[in-house]
This record gives sequence, C-alpha cells and structure tokens, in this order.
Amino acid sequence: MYLKVGKKKIDIVELNKLNEKFKSFKFYLDKIDYGIRLKKKYFNTYFFCQKVDICITDKNDTIIKLYEAKRSEKARFFFKAKYIYYLPLDTVKHLKKGEKLEIKK
Repeated sequence: MYLKVGKKKIDIVELNKLNEKFKSFKFYLDKIDYGIRLKKKYFNTYFFCQKVDICITDKNDTIIKLYEAKRSEKARFFFKAKYIYYLPLDTVKHLKKGEKLEIKK
C-alpha cells in the first residue's frame, strides 16, 4: 500500500502485531523513507531517534490533525482517531486538515 502526496508516492506499512506496534520507529537510525500506519487512538514518540511527521485520521482516512517534525518524547490522545500515520519529514506540508488521504493498494 502507498500514500500519494502530490507527485510523490510513499510506501505505507501497516503494523498489526503488538511487538511491531511497540517497535515502529523506536531506535531506528537510518533515514525514514516510508510510512507506518497504526490502528489506534493515540501516538507516542518515545525513543524515536529522529523527527517524524504525524497524520491522525478517522475511519474514512479524513485528516483530523497534522504534526510536522515531531520530536521524541511526545504523546497525544484523540477520541475521534482511527489511524495514526508516522511519515517521513516534509510530507505533511502537502496535506491539509479535512482532506482525505489517497491510500492506494
């Protein structure tokens, strides 16, 4: 699956198992060039070794909130959220709150 942002395609990996969700980008030192999709209502960036862009969407993939270059050691909870996307830097600059993400399989 991938996310289309402008002319750019970003591969999206959906993590379902508990140990995969726990690890996500924690202790990841290589440059992030793909995204992660998690099915939950909160995010945390504890032990992330680099900044990431974060996109929170509802069940229809309509954007609720965007965070640009989020640092480590941050956490937030959203009642209406269904999916959390951890994306490479400079991705959310091309997205707007209220629009629907173009997720292709």
